[in-house]
Amino acid sequence: MQSDWQLLQTKLKERFGNELEYDALLMMIGLQELGKPFKKYKKDEKLEVMHIAVCTLLEPYGFYEFVGQDEDGWPHWKLNENLPHLDAKQQNKLITEAIIDYFKREEFI
Repeated sequence: MQSDWQLLQTKLKERFGNELEYDALLMMIGLQELGKPFKKYKKDEKLEVMHIAVCTLLEPYGFYEFVGQDEDGWPHWKLNENLPHLDAKQQNKLITEAIIDYFKREEFI
C-alpha cells in the first residue's frame, strides 16, 4: 500500500506541482464525481462535496449504495452498513486504501 500511495503522490505532484493532503484529495474526488464546473463553494457545500467523495470511496466496500441524483444533479447514496468504530490510525488506513483503489479504477495509477 505504501508504494501505491507514494506512486499516487508522485503523479499528483507531477500534475499539480505538489502532493495533496486528504482534504484536498477528498475535495478533488468529490468535484470529479459531482461533475459540475469548478466554482467557489461555501463551507457547507465543501463539506457536501467531500461527503460525495467519502460515499464514492466507500461504496465499493459495501458501506454505501448509489441511489441517484437530485434535481440539481447532486448524487445521493444510502447507507447499507454502519461503519465500524475505527480509531484514527484505522480510519487513515481505510481512506488511504480507498483513495488508492479509486485512482486505480480511474487508471491514474
